[in-house]
Amino acid sequence: MGFADLLDEVGGFGRYQWIHVTLISLPGLLMASQNLLNNFVSGVPTHYCSIPANHSLNNLSHLHQKQLLKMFIPPDSSGNRLARCRRYVNPQWQLLVANSSTNVSHLETEDCIDGWTFEQSDFLATTVSEWRLVCSLRPLKQMIQTIYMGGVLTGAIVYGSLSDRFGRRSVLIWSYLQLAVLGCSSALSPTYSVYCIFRFLSGMAVSGVIINGVSLKVEWIPTKTRTVVGTLSSFFFTFGQMVLAGLAYWLRDWRKLQMVVSAPLFLFFTYSWWYSESARWLVLNRRSEDALKSLHRVARINGKSEMIEKITVEVLHSHMNKEIESAHSTFTVFDLLRTPGMRRISICLMAVWFSTSFAYYGLAMDLQKFGVSIYLMQIIFGAVDIPAKLFALGILSYLGRRVSQAVCLFFSATIIFANIFVPTDMQTLRTTLACLGKAFTSASFTTVYLYTGELYPTVIRQTGMGFVSTMARIGSMAAPAVLILDEVILVYGGSAVLAGCFACFLPETLNVPLPDTVEDNRTRNIEMYLNVTELERKSLHKPKINHKPTKLKH
Repeated sequence: MGFADLLDEVGGFGRYQWIHVTLISLPGLLMASQNLLNNFVSGVPTHYCSIPANHSLNNLSHLHQKQLLKMFIPPDSSGNRLARCRRYVNPQWQLLVANSSTNVSHLETEDCIDGWTFEQSDFLATTVSEWRLVCSLRPLKQMIQTIYMGGVLTGAIVYGSLSDRFGRRSVLIWSYLQLAVLGCSSALSPTYSVYCIFRFLSGMAVSGVIINGVSLKVEWIPTKTRTVVGTLSSFFFTFGQMVLAGLAYWLRDWRKLQMVVSAPLFLFFTYSWWYSESARWLVLNRRSEDALKSLHRVARINGKSEMIEKITVEVLHSHMNKEIESAHSTFTVFDLLRTPGMRRISICLMAVWFSTSFAYYGLAMDLQKFGVSIYLMQIIFGAVDIPAKLFALGILSYLGRRVSQAVCLFFSATIIFANIFVPTDMQTLRTTLACLGKAFTSASFTTVYLYTGELYPTVIRQTGMGFVSTMARIGSMAAPAVLILDEVILVYGGSAVLAGCFACFLPETLNVPLPDTVEDNRTRNIEMYLNVTELERKSLHKPKINHKPTKLKH
């Protein structure tokens, strides 16, 4: 017997679970907005050097302005657009003559000493246009996302530990409030530095919402429905990407957009007090009476009032006896690296998590490079996640976890590399390949979430998942940082190939029972599961010696 059996007795996946899962999943619509917000908040409008003050073009039509700008602003390297960071030292009137043969490459230019002029065709206002994050300050634009992801990484460490100490519900409620307050404060930031600080703290809150939301959701769901419920609830994040595109297109002002995606967190904070704390966590932290009240509440909402009298503290302890005994043992990250076979699993999973996140956010965080409407690209990138997740679930059942993980990574790398050989003028094909690459990285994410949970035994599963998933945060931090490199595609594709190779060394878990404790791993067919040495295999099957004296039968 286990806690899952107890959940079945109070209604299984009943009315309470439906409400519970829905309310916790709803904020996922805005978690996607927070993660990908920099695409629009820090979008780069078309810009060029401001012309000298004594040559105003304000009274001219847009067409005449475009023609006259040629005598102030040189063309860029492609020759089709105005340069963004240089202007002529002196006006070049001869360039206004039709079919002028002047060699513009020999004309003297200078930096944008009078600042920049930003067009408002795509964005009315962004952090880039407000704080002039262009040309030599261009890396500061990507730094915003790196700092935000640094907050997500910090939050995973801090709030993961706090949830084990203070409970999932309390930390989740606090995270809602923190994200609501700091998200709205970000919209009022007076300077770049203040905005980065608020985004870092918002990233921490996002981790608190995701980590504790998933834990609180899963711990109230029966085992047989976890896979389906987990997959369906992940679609909130997918739809959230499309919601972000709609809001950004409607508002087009970074402060308004920041406020709109943050203010609803106050609503989530308000109704989050309805959540019940995890009964499993309460029992393991010696709060059995509170756990019993939570179970009685769930039974009442699920229409199982007759179970209230039957479920007592003694019954609760009898169902969770195994978990209570396991709770007395403490496992750390160092145990993952010392336990036979866990070292190899952890290293391989670290590579998979890093590369998947690195390629995913590398493709999703620079939508303007595709030359298509950034709003349309965001909708397409969100939509491709739907078939990608369904594809992942399909191949996981037929090909197994290891093959599925490697296939998703290798396909992603192949498509990313293919873009190198596509001419820049074939924009439709380049965009299509990018969408396919993003789809396979999304499928890789779906796979690695499931795979990681199956590779680690229950008593160190949270520690293991927390440890290897930190590499995903590091990958998401590194992704925007390398966008300034010329060979960025090679970096994304190369990391996916390397991770695919690491995935091939992971053991298969398809149709293999989940281990509950480290001892369970040792007593099962662990030589296949962990590929241990012959000496270790013999030690696993040594008979236990009974030191108690036995009575002889006469």
